[in-house]
Amino acid sequence: MTANAESLPIAVFGAYGHTGRFVVARLRERGWRPRLCGRDGERLAALAAQWPGSEIQVAQVGDPAALDAALAGCAAVLNCAGPFCDTAAPLIEAAVRARIHYLDTAAEQQPVLAAFARYDADARAQGIAVVPAMAFYGGLGDLLATAAMGDWIDADAVEIAVALDGWQPTEGTRITGARNTAKRLVIDDGQLAEVASPPPSRDWTFPAPFGEQAVASVPMSEIALLSRHLRTRSARAYLDQGSLRDVRDPHTPAPVAADASGRSAQRFAIEAAVRRGTQTRRLGASGRDIYAVTAPLLVEAMERLLDGRSNARGVRAPGDAFDAADFFAALAPEPLRLYLPQE
Repeated sequence: MTANAESLPIAVFGAYGHTGRFVVARLRERGWRPRLCGRDGERLAALAAQWPGSEIQVAQVGDPAALDAALAGCAAVLNCAGPFCDTAAPLIEAAVRARIHYLDTAAEQQPVLAAFARYDADARAQGIAVVPAMAFYGGLGDLLATAAMGDWIDADAVEIAVALDGWQPTEGTRITGARNTAKRLVIDDGQLAEVASPPPSRDWTFPAPFGEQAVASVPMSEIALLSRHLRTRSARAYLDQGSLRDVRDPHTPAPVAADASGRSAQRFAIEAAVRRGTQTRRLGASGRDIYAVTAPLLVEAMERLLDGRSNARGVRAPGDAFDAADFFAALAPEPLRLYLPQE
Protein backbone atom coordinates (compact mmCIF):
# COMPACT_ATOMS: atom_id res chain seq x y z
CA MET A 1 0.00 0.00 0.00
CA THR A 2 1.31 3.46 -0.77
CA ALA A 3 1.99 5.57 2.32
CA ASN A 4 -1.25 5.93 4.36
CA ALA A 5 -3.32 5.40 1.19
CA GLU A 6 -6.03 3.58 3.13
CA SER A 7 -6.65 6.68 5.24
CA LEU A 8 -6.94 9.00 2.24
CA PRO A 9 -10.17 9.74 0.35
CA ILE A 10 -10.85 8.50 -3.17
CA ALA A 11 -12.19 11.19 -5.49
CA VAL A 12 -15.17 9.95 -7.50
CA PHE A 13 -15.99 12.40 -10.27
CA GLY A 14 -19.56 12.01 -11.46
CA ALA A 15 -20.41 10.34 -8.15
CA TYR A 16 -24.15 11.03 -8.52
CA GLY A 17 -24.42 9.39 -11.95
CA HIS A 18 -25.87 5.93 -12.44
CA THR A 19 -22.49 4.17 -12.53
CA GLY A 20 -20.93 6.58 -10.05
CA ARG A 21 -23.45 5.58 -7.38
CA PHE A 22 -22.44 1.93 -7.72
CA VAL A 23 -18.79 2.96 -7.46
CA VAL A 24 -19.39 4.99 -4.29
CA ALA A 25 -21.24 2.05 -2.72
CA ARG A 26 -18.45 -0.37 -3.65
CA LEU A 27 -15.79 1.91 -2.18
CA ARG A 28 -17.73 2.18 1.08
CA GLU A 29 -18.22 -1.58 1.15
CA ARG A 30 -14.46 -2.06 0.73
CA GLY A 31 -13.62 0.36 3.54
CA TRP A 32 -12.59 3.38 1.45
CA ARG A 33 -13.72 6.96 2.00
CA PRO A 34 -15.12 8.36 -1.26
CA ARG A 35 -15.02 12.09 -1.89
CA LEU A 36 -18.12 12.92 -3.93
CA CYS A 37 -17.14 15.16 -6.84
CA GLY A 38 -18.96 16.48 -9.86
CA ARG A 39 -20.38 19.44 -11.72
CA ASP A 40 -23.79 19.66 -10.02
CA GLY A 41 -23.77 20.75 -6.37
CA GLU A 42 -27.42 19.94 -5.73
CA ARG A 43 -27.06 16.40 -6.97
CA LEU A 44 -23.90 15.94 -4.90
CA ALA A 45 -25.72 17.15 -1.79
CA ALA A 46 -28.60 14.77 -2.42
CA LEU A 47 -26.17 11.85 -2.75
CA ALA A 48 -24.25 12.89 0.36
CA ALA A 49 -27.50 12.78 2.33
CA GLN A 50 -27.56 9.03 1.61
CA TRP A 51 -23.99 8.63 2.86
CA PRO A 52 -23.70 10.72 6.07
CA GLY A 53 -20.28 12.24 6.62
CA SER A 54 -19.34 12.24 2.93
CA GLU A 55 -17.08 14.97 1.60
CA ILE A 56 -18.43 17.00 -1.33
CA GLN A 57 -16.43 18.92 -3.90
CA VAL A 58 -18.10 20.77 -6.78
CA ALA A 59 -15.82 21.22 -9.79
CA GLN A 60 -16.26 22.07 -13.45
CA VAL A 61 -13.96 20.37 -15.92
CA GLY A 62 -13.06 23.77 -17.36
CA ASP A 63 -11.80 25.02 -13.97
CA PRO A 64 -8.33 23.55 -13.22
CA ALA A 65 -8.17 25.17 -9.78
CA ALA A 66 -11.48 23.57 -8.77
CA LEU A 67 -10.30 20.20 -10.05
CA ASP A 68 -7.08 20.56 -8.08
CA ALA A 69 -9.11 21.24 -4.94
CA ALA A 70 -11.32 18.22 -5.65
CA LEU A 71 -8.31 15.91 -5.91
CA ALA A 72 -6.20 17.46 -3.12
CA GLY A 73 -5.21 14.91 -0.51
CA CYS A 74 -6.77 11.96 -2.34
CA ALA A 75 -5.15 8.60 -3.03
CA ALA A 76 -6.70 8.24 -6.52
CA VAL A 77 -9.41 9.63 -8.77
CA LEU A 78 -12.11 7.53 -10.43
CA ASN A 79 -13.77 9.35 -13.31
CA CYS A 80 -17.32 8.09 -13.92
CA ALA A 81 -18.57 11.22 -15.72
CA GLY A 82 -19.08 11.11 -19.45
CA PRO A 83 -18.92 12.14 -22.14
CA PHE A 84 -15.24 11.37 -21.69
CA CYS A 85 -14.36 13.51 -24.68
CA ASP A 86 -15.17 16.35 -22.24
CA THR A 87 -13.95 15.03 -18.90
CA ALA A 88 -11.00 12.67 -19.47
CA ALA A 89 -8.29 15.16 -20.49
CA PRO A 90 -8.95 17.77 -17.75
CA LEU A 91 -9.12 15.11 -15.04
CA ILE A 92 -6.02 13.25 -16.24
CA GLU A 93 -4.14 16.56 -16.21
CA ALA A 94 -5.39 17.24 -12.67
CA ALA A 95 -4.34 13.73 -11.59
CA VAL A 96 -0.86 14.33 -13.04
CA ARG A 97 -0.60 17.61 -11.11
CA ALA A 98 -1.77 15.86 -7.94
CA ARG A 99 0.49 12.85 -8.59
CA ILE A 100 -2.32 10.35 -8.00
CA HIS A 101 -3.58 7.41 -10.05
CA TYR A 102 -6.41 8.02 -12.51
CA LEU A 103 -8.95 5.47 -13.75
CA ASP A 104 -12.11 6.00 -15.80
CA THR A 105 -15.02 4.13 -17.36
CA ALA A 106 -14.85 5.41 -20.95
CA ALA A 107 -16.54 3.35 -23.64
CA GLU A 108 -15.55 5.85 -26.37
CA GLN A 109 -12.42 5.03 -28.36
CA GLN A 110 -11.10 8.53 -29.04
CA PRO A 111 -10.57 9.75 -25.44
CA VAL A 112 -8.77 6.47 -24.68
CA LEU A 113 -6.45 6.79 -27.66
CA ALA A 114 -5.86 10.45 -26.81
CA ALA A 115 -4.85 9.49 -23.27
CA PHE A 116 -2.15 7.15 -24.58
CA ALA A 117 -0.91 9.70 -27.09
CA ARG A 118 -0.85 12.73 -24.80
CA TYR A 119 -0.25 11.70 -21.21
CA ASP A 120 1.97 8.61 -21.04
CA ALA A 121 5.22 10.51 -20.57
CA ASP A 122 3.74 12.91 -18.01
CA ALA A 123 2.19 10.09 -15.99
CA ARG A 124 5.46 8.13 -15.96
CA ALA A 125 7.39 11.22 -14.89
CA GLN A 126 5.01 11.66 -11.93
CA GLY A 127 5.11 7.97 -11.03
CA ILE A 128 1.38 7.40 -11.51
CA ALA A 129 -0.81 5.11 -13.57
CA VAL A 130 -3.55 6.28 -15.92
CA VAL A 131 -5.92 3.39 -16.70
CA PRO A 132 -8.73 4.41 -19.07
CA ALA A 133 -11.85 2.35 -19.84
CA MET A 134 -11.68 0.21 -16.69
CA ALA A 135 -15.31 -0.83 -17.15
CA PHE A 136 -17.65 -3.39 -18.68
CA TYR A 137 -17.10 -1.89 -22.13
CA GLY A 138 -13.38 -1.65 -22.64
CA GLY A 139 -11.46 -3.09 -19.73
CA LEU A 140 -13.42 -6.31 -19.24
CA GLY A 141 -13.03 -7.35 -22.87
CA ASP A 142 -9.35 -6.38 -22.81
CA LEU A 143 -8.73 -8.47 -19.69
CA LEU A 144 -10.60 -11.46 -21.15
CA ALA A 145 -8.59 -11.31 -24.38
CA THR A 146 -5.35 -10.98 -22.42
CA ALA A 147 -6.20 -13.95 -20.21
CA ALA A 148 -7.27 -16.04 -23.22
CA MET A 149 -4.05 -15.21 -25.05
CA GLY A 150 -2.01 -16.57 -22.15
CA ASP A 151 1.57 -17.36 -23.14
CA TRP A 152 1.15 -16.48 -26.82
CA ILE A 153 3.27 -13.49 -27.80
CA ASP A 154 1.06 -12.65 -30.76
CA ALA A 155 -2.19 -13.63 -32.43
CA ASP A 156 -3.76 -13.64 -35.87
CA ALA A 157 -7.14 -12.42 -34.64
CA VAL A 158 -8.95 -11.30 -31.50
CA GLU A 159 -12.74 -11.19 -31.35
CA ILE A 160 -14.87 -9.95 -28.47
CA ALA A 161 -18.63 -10.46 -28.43
CA VAL A 162 -21.30 -9.21 -26.01
CA ALA A 163 -24.85 -10.47 -25.52
CA LEU A 164 -27.38 -8.72 -23.30
CA ASP A 165 -30.95 -9.79 -22.59
CA GLY A 166 -31.85 -6.16 -23.19
CA TRP A 167 -30.13 -2.80 -22.91
CA GLN A 168 -31.93 -0.06 -21.01
CA PRO A 169 -29.51 2.85 -21.47
CA THR A 170 -28.88 5.51 -18.85
CA GLU A 171 -29.16 9.21 -19.60
CA GLY A 172 -25.35 9.33 -19.63
CA THR A 173 -25.17 6.57 -22.22
CA ARG A 174 -27.57 8.46 -24.46
CA ILE A 175 -25.68 11.75 -24.11
CA THR A 176 -22.37 10.07 -24.80
CA GLY A 177 -23.79 8.24 -27.82
CA ALA A 178 -25.07 11.49 -29.28
CA ARG A 179 -21.69 13.16 -28.80
CA ASN A 180 -19.61 10.22 -30.01
CA THR A 181 -19.65 10.87 -33.75
CA ALA A 182 -16.10 9.67 -34.48
CA LYS A 183 -15.73 6.77 -36.88
CA ARG A 184 -15.33 3.52 -34.95
CA LEU A 185 -12.03 1.68 -35.30
CA VAL A 186 -10.98 -1.96 -35.58
CA ILE A 187 -7.55 -3.53 -36.09
CA ASP A 188 -6.66 -4.63 -39.65
CA ASP A 189 -3.19 -5.81 -40.66
CA GLY A 190 -1.92 -4.80 -37.23
CA GLN A 191 -3.11 -1.19 -37.53
CA LEU A 192 -6.16 0.75 -36.40
CA ALA A 193 -8.57 1.21 -39.30
CA GLU A 194 -12.13 2.44 -39.76
CA VAL A 195 -14.81 -0.22 -39.47
CA ALA A 196 -16.48 -1.07 -42.76
CA SER A 197 -19.76 0.58 -43.67
CA PRO A 198 -22.25 -0.96 -43.17
CA PRO A 199 -20.69 -2.69 -40.14
CA PRO A 200 -20.15 -6.43 -40.66
CA SER A 201 -22.50 -8.86 -38.92
CA ARG A 202 -22.36 -12.57 -38.13
CA ASP A 203 -23.80 -15.19 -35.77
CA TRP A 204 -22.25 -15.96 -32.39
CA THR A 205 -23.22 -18.79 -30.06
CA PHE A 206 -23.37 -17.83 -26.39
CA PRO A 207 -24.34 -20.06 -23.46
CA ALA A 208 -27.93 -20.18 -22.20
CA PRO A 209 -30.07 -18.19 -21.91
CA PHE A 210 -28.72 -16.35 -24.97
CA GLY A 211 -27.85 -19.14 -27.41
CA GLU A 212 -27.13 -18.23 -31.02
CA GLN A 213 -27.32 -14.48 -31.59
CA ALA A 214 -26.98 -12.25 -34.63
CA VAL A 215 -24.23 -9.79 -33.70
CA ALA A 216 -23.00 -6.64 -35.42
CA SER A 217 -19.59 -5.01 -35.36
CA VAL A 218 -19.82 -2.32 -32.66
CA PRO A 219 -16.22 -1.69 -31.58
CA MET A 220 -15.83 0.31 -28.39
CA SER A 221 -12.87 1.18 -26.20
CA GLU A 222 -11.65 -2.43 -25.96
CA ILE A 223 -10.19 -2.05 -29.47
CA ALA A 224 -8.24 1.05 -28.40
CA LEU A 225 -6.91 -0.85 -25.39
CA LEU A 226 -5.97 -3.98 -27.33
CA SER A 227 -4.10 -1.87 -29.88
CA ARG A 228 -1.72 -0.64 -27.19
CA HIS A 229 -0.42 -3.91 -25.78
CA LEU A 230 -1.50 -7.07 -27.67
CA ARG A 231 0.20 -8.01 -30.93
CA THR A 232 -2.60 -9.08 -33.24
CA ARG A 233 -3.17 -8.70 -36.95
CA SER A 234 -6.93 -8.30 -36.51
CA ALA A 235 -9.33 -7.32 -33.75
CA ARG A 236 -13.12 -7.01 -33.88
CA ALA A 237 -15.86 -6.44 -31.30
CA TYR A 238 -19.53 -7.33 -31.62
CA LEU A 239 -22.82 -6.62 -29.85
CA ASP A 240 -26.03 -8.58 -30.23
CA GLN A 241 -28.37 -6.81 -32.60
CA GLY A 242 -31.33 -6.82 -30.22
CA SER A 243 -29.39 -4.74 -27.70
CA LEU A 244 -28.18 -2.47 -30.47
CA ARG A 245 -31.80 -1.79 -31.43
CA ASP A 246 -32.63 -1.11 -27.77
CA VAL A 247 -29.94 1.50 -27.30
CA ARG A 248 -30.79 3.22 -30.57
CA ASP A 249 -34.51 3.41 -29.77
CA PRO A 250 -35.27 6.72 -28.01
CA HIS A 251 -38.30 5.11 -26.35
CA THR A 252 -36.32 2.40 -24.52
CA PRO A 253 -36.65 3.18 -20.80
CA ALA A 254 -33.78 3.72 -18.37
CA PRO A 255 -32.63 0.88 -16.10
CA VAL A 256 -34.95 -0.12 -13.25
CA ALA A 257 -33.60 -1.36 -9.93
CA ALA A 258 -34.49 -4.96 -9.15
CA ASP A 259 -33.03 -5.12 -5.63
CA ALA A 260 -31.90 -2.90 -2.77
CA SER A 261 -28.42 -2.46 -4.31
CA GLY A 262 -29.91 -0.73 -7.33
CA ARG A 263 -28.88 -3.41 -9.79
CA SER A 264 -31.23 -4.12 -12.65
CA ALA A 265 -32.26 -7.63 -13.64
CA GLN A 266 -30.30 -7.38 -16.91
CA ARG A 267 -28.07 -10.37 -17.69
CA PHE A 268 -24.96 -10.30 -19.83
CA ALA A 269 -22.37 -12.58 -21.40
CA ILE A 270 -19.09 -11.39 -22.87
CA GLU A 271 -16.58 -13.60 -24.66
CA ALA A 272 -13.10 -13.28 -26.11
CA ALA A 273 -11.79 -15.59 -28.84
CA VAL A 274 -8.09 -15.41 -29.72
CA ARG A 275 -6.85 -17.27 -32.81
CA ARG A 276 -3.29 -18.18 -33.76
CA GLY A 277 -2.88 -20.40 -36.77
CA THR A 278 -5.27 -23.33 -36.38
CA GLN A 279 -5.66 -22.87 -32.61
CA THR A 280 -8.32 -20.79 -30.88
CA ARG A 281 -8.42 -19.94 -27.19
CA ARG A 282 -11.66 -18.71 -25.64
CA LEU A 283 -12.77 -17.23 -22.35
CA GLY A 284 -16.13 -15.84 -21.29
CA ALA A 285 -17.73 -14.09 -18.34
CA SER A 286 -21.35 -13.68 -17.37
CA GLY A 287 -23.16 -11.67 -14.74
CA ARG A 288 -25.82 -9.14 -14.03
CA ASP A 289 -26.13 -5.43 -14.94
CA ILE A 290 -23.41 -3.96 -17.16
CA TYR A 291 -23.43 -0.67 -15.22
CA ALA A 292 -23.27 -2.23 -11.76
CA VAL A 293 -20.49 -4.66 -12.65
CA THR A 294 -18.27 -1.74 -13.63
CA ALA A 295 -17.93 -0.76 -9.96
CA PRO A 296 -16.10 -3.91 -8.75
CA LEU A 297 -13.92 -3.85 -11.88
CA LEU A 298 -12.94 -0.23 -11.29
CA VAL A 299 -12.38 -0.53 -7.54
CA GLU A 300 -10.41 -3.78 -7.87
CA ALA A 301 -8.10 -2.06 -10.36
CA MET A 302 -7.65 0.94 -8.08
CA GLU A 303 -6.83 -1.25 -5.09
CA ARG A 304 -4.19 -3.15 -7.04
CA LEU A 305 -2.48 0.11 -7.98
CA LEU A 306 -2.55 1.34 -4.38
CA ASP A 307 -1.49 -1.85 -2.61
CA GLY A 308 1.40 -2.64 -4.95
CA ARG A 309 -0.02 -5.71 -6.67
CA SER A 310 0.43 -3.63 -9.83
CA ASN A 311 3.41 -1.35 -10.31
CA ALA A 312 2.01 0.03 -13.56
CA ARG A 313 3.04 3.56 -14.43
CA GLY A 314 2.14 5.71 -17.40
CA VAL A 315 -1.00 5.20 -19.48
CA ARG A 316 -1.77 1.49 -19.45
CA ALA A 317 -4.47 -0.84 -20.71
CA PRO A 318 -6.03 -3.01 -18.00
CA GLY A 319 -4.67 -6.20 -19.57
CA ASP A 320 -1.20 -4.66 -19.50
CA ALA A 321 -1.46 -3.13 -16.01
CA PHE A 322 -2.82 -6.17 -14.17
CA ASP A 323 -2.38 -9.94 -14.00
CA ALA A 324 -5.58 -10.81 -15.85
CA ALA A 325 -6.00 -14.32 -14.43
CA ASP A 326 -5.45 -13.14 -10.86
CA PHE A 327 -7.76 -10.18 -11.41
CA PHE A 328 -10.59 -12.48 -12.46
CA ALA A 329 -9.91 -14.85 -9.56
CA ALA A 330 -10.61 -11.96 -7.18
CA LEU A 331 -14.00 -11.26 -8.77
CA ALA A 332 -15.30 -14.80 -9.37
CA PRO A 333 -17.87 -16.16 -8.90
CA GLU A 334 -19.57 -12.91 -7.91
CA PRO A 335 -19.87 -10.47 -9.61
CA LEU A 336 -18.40 -12.41 -12.55
CA ARG A 337 -18.76 -16.07 -13.47
CA LEU A 338 -16.00 -17.18 -15.82
CA TYR A 339 -16.56 -19.97 -18.31
CA LEU A 340 -14.93 -21.64 -21.30
CA PRO A 341 -17.11 -21.18 -24.40
CA GLN A 342 -17.77 -24.16 -26.63
CA GLU A 343 -16.10 -24.32 -30.02
